[in-house]
Formats: sequence, C-alpha cells, structure tokens
Amino acid sequence: MKFFIDTANLDEIREAHDLGVLDGVTTNPSLMAKEGITGEANIKAHYKAICKIVNDKVSAEVIATDYEGMVREGKELAKLDDKIVVKIPMIRDGVKAIRYFHSEGIRTNCTLIFSSGQALLAAKAGASYVSPFIGRLDDIAFDGLDLIAQIVHIYQNFGYETEVLAASVRHTMHLIKCAELGADVVTCPLKVITGLLKHPLTDSGLAQFLADHAKAASK
Repeated sequence: MKFFIDTANLDEIREAHDLGVLDGVTTNPSLMAKEGITGEANIKAHYKAICKIVNDKVSAEVIATDYEGMVREGKELAKLDDKIVVKIPMIRDGVKAIRYFHSEGIRTNCTLIFSSGQALLAAKAGASYVSPFIGRLDDIAFDGLDLIAQIVHIYQNFGYETEVLAASVRHTMHLIKCAELGADVVTCPLKVITGLLKHPLTDSGLAQFLADHAKAASK
C-alpha cells in the first residue's frame, strides 16, 4: 500500500518524507487556503515547492467545473512538474476531461467519489486514481469501507489499472481496514500515519529494556 499525506503544509510533508514512508501528496483548495496560500501564482509556486520534497505523485486540483476550463487548468498544472497528478472532480465534464488527459498521457486523480458507479465511470475513462471519501460517507451513516471493498472487487473483476486511493481517512483503523480490503493507496493527515507507530506494549517493553540495561550497567 502507498501512503500519501493529505496536506499543503511543507513541514508536515518533510516530516513524512524523512520518516521514509511517503509515496505522494494530495492537496485541494481548502488545504491551500488553510496554509494561507492564495492567488494563482502563489498556488503554483507552492505546488513546485511540494514537488521538490516528494519523489512523485503530487495531486493538484483544478478549480474549473467545465470541460474546457478543466483541460486548460490541468495542462497548466501538469507543466509545473512531471510529478503532478491532475485532480478532477467526479462530474460529467470531469469524466470527459479524464478521458482527454488519459489520451495525452497525463495522470489524473478523480476526486469526490461516493459510489461504485462513479468509480466505474472514472476507471473506464482512464483515471489513474479514484478517491472514495470514506470518512464523509461515515458522517452520513453510510459505511465508507464497504465502498472501498466494492470498488476493489469491481476493478479486480475487469482488470482496471486505476488505483483505489482511499481518502477522507480519519484514524488508524480506517487505514488498517483499507489495507485489509486491498486499497492501493491511502491519503490522510500525518497524525494518522504516525499513529501506526504507537502501541502500549512497545512503550512498556522499551521502558523495561532500558531499566534492565541501567541496572546491569550500574553493577
């Protein structure tokens, strides 16, 4: 499973990269605004800064919702760096744009996926990734993990190369369950990834080892 970090914060991206487990980054307009990044030129410069940190796969989202606008913005984003994956919303014109980018060899991430039917359309159009938002489904009393299982099963049935990128991942059990279900990628806040480090038996075991070493060294 690949680990992406869902942020526009450069310090968090560096920390995840230095941990040695970072495979990519996903961003969106909300995350950019959270970091105070506004204005087209500043946003593009920030994407370039992110690309300098990670090895590959930086999802950069278009703002337009019409076909021509998405194609225009997507081309501009793709020119910033070879690592850019153009993030396209799951709407009618978005599916058309995904097909266009696929024909041009430009990778895409189809975002705001909330059903297996949407994921099927995106895969047929040639999306590189689909992003089912499992946490947001949980919020409205639907099981987001069931959706991951459905999409993985459908893709396996027909041999689609589109990767399942589990998004809106809220906690470590979300991440573990996505891994069990066969999601190719998970994108989440850094704290979810670092949460995998924690276990009380690891802490108590290390404390015991250090205490025993101290006793032995004092003799």
